[in-house]
Amino acid sequence: MDPFGRVVSENDTPSVLIVDDAMSNLELVEEVFVRAGFRVYSALDAYSALDIFRAEKIDIAVLDVMMPLVDGYQLCRELKELSERQFFPVILLTALADTRSRITGIECGADDFISKPFDRTELVTKARALLKIRALHDELEHTENVILALAATMEARDPYTHGHSTRVGEISRAFVSFMGLAKKDQDQIRKAGILHDVGKIGLSSTLLCKKGCLTHEEFDAIKRHPVIGEEICRPLLSMQGILPSIRSHHERWDGYGFPDGLKGDEIPLPARILAIADCFDAMVSDRPYREARSFDQVIGVFRHERSSGQWDPALVDLFLEMMHTMEPESIVHV
Repeated sequence: MDPFGRVVSENDTPSVLIVDDAMSNLELVEEVFVRAGFRVYSALDAYSALDIFRAEKIDIAVLDVMMPLVDGYQLCRELKELSERQFFPVILLTALADTRSRITGIECGADDFISKPFDRTELVTKARALLKIRALHDELEHTENVILALAATMEARDPYTHGHSTRVGEISRAFVSFMGLAKKDQDQIRKAGILHDVGKIGLSSTLLCKKGCLTHEEFDAIKRHPVIGEEICRPLLSMQGILPSIRSHHERWDGYGFPDGLKGDEIPLPARILAIADCFDAMVSDRPYREARSFDQVIGVFRHERSSGQWDPALVDLFLEMMHTMEPESIVHV
């Protein structure tokens, strides 16, 4: 039980992986964390540590730097890679106090760096602080997943757009990669693509699947979806960077788009990229009001309407250049 009389399960107890090739040091750090109420897993080398990490639910690692064969820096890198997207905190313990050693620790992904001999209270306090950050990351990821699931639910209501947002995300990511932008930008644009139409969750299935012409009132309702999507995603700090893309993906280069009538370079670059990817996938897909066009037909539309005012002409040129290097099937069925 905790101090308030609540039953604490093993899953509620934080776990720590301690790695040190010196048994005396290992036992010392073990004692510190056992006294602090942690579940402790320990290893004398990196290979044993990796086996434990794969088999058990580990919340944080405390690694000695100076170990034979695989040192703490390399083990830190491998633990971070195994954690994939999940934030996994690592503290490095070392007798080395020079700046170069600390820089190396930061470069390998370590979240904190404590010099030996260490203060017991400082070690546990820093470990608990990193676990709080991990909890916030987990909560954030859960909330993001809820919104991503919301986008999938929205698409499931309309058989004509099933998979559309995922494809827009992948096409946009491929385009940003072709442009030579960083992986962070590629990940951001992919997320924006997946969520660009999430605001349609507020529209009726009848309206989404309507085959005839829309009334002015119906079109005005559809034009609200970028703003609704922005509002859905706004509470999440991690999505602040994609809000302009979601809001502005229906703006036009000539200023006649919606919702804000932005023109030319006033439109955020990611939104201009999404606009091209969105239209491309829409044209190669079946819709209630028309059948899908072929890849060559869609490329012809982009070439013919390059300067029509809908898209950024320079981006269209780059997009067509990318398409020229790719097999049609790889981009249509992405």
